[in-house]
Amino acid sequence: MADIDDATMQALEAAAYRRLRDHLRARTDVQNIDLMNLAGFCRNCLSRWMAEAAEEAGVALGKEEAKTLVYGMPYDDWKALHQAEASEAQKAAFTEAFKTHG
Repeated sequence: MADIDDATMQALEAAAYRRLRDHLRARTDVQNIDLMNLAGFCRNCLSRWMAEAAEEAGVALGKEEAKTLVYGMPYDDWKALHQAEASEAQKAAFTEAFKTHG
């Protein structure tokens, strides 16, 4: 692997995160339950991780503020615009997946 200094690595990781965030913002058709069922994380997980990282760094960032950073708008607005009711199949897959992984 290339010899990458810490500052450059952080910049690369931050760029990759922003790309993931922007991709998820653009793909509003992909529901959080789909992400959870397939990958074991969702937009809410990203916002929680952001809030936890902020807390560890001594930065004041509330849960809802972190969600706004991930979703690009307040979470309640995103839900009203884009979140569909989970199907019975999605709910069953979620229950099954997190029985063993949750």
